[in-house]
Amino acid sequence: MDTLKFLADVNVEKPIIDYLRKQGYDVKWIPDYNCEILYEDLLEIANIEKRILITNDKDFGELIFLQKRLSNGIILIRVKGQGRDIKLKRERHKTKIGKKTITEL
Repeated sequence: MDTLKFLADVNVEKPIIDYLRKQGYDVKWIPDYNCEILYEDLLEIANIEKRILITNDKDFGELIFLQKRLSNGIILIRVKGQGRDIKLKRERHKTKIGKKTITEL
């Protein structure tokens, strides 16, 4: 079975990236490449490289669901008032929207 591949947006905290990499996941973190990348370009990279997008930004909703621009999935991290350690340990919650699944941490 192939290892899951992720593309992490600029707003995803470094300890989360480090944790995923330590677990053996293939993670490309945008700050390592270009912090000023456009949403459309980020989604194009995710699609071309067959990566699941990880982001804190709800603005991707229109591009992903209304314009159907993402085919590999998205993890939306939204935890208010909690530190990084809590984000890593929280149980995942999934929501189906059409054929797509949003995983919210």
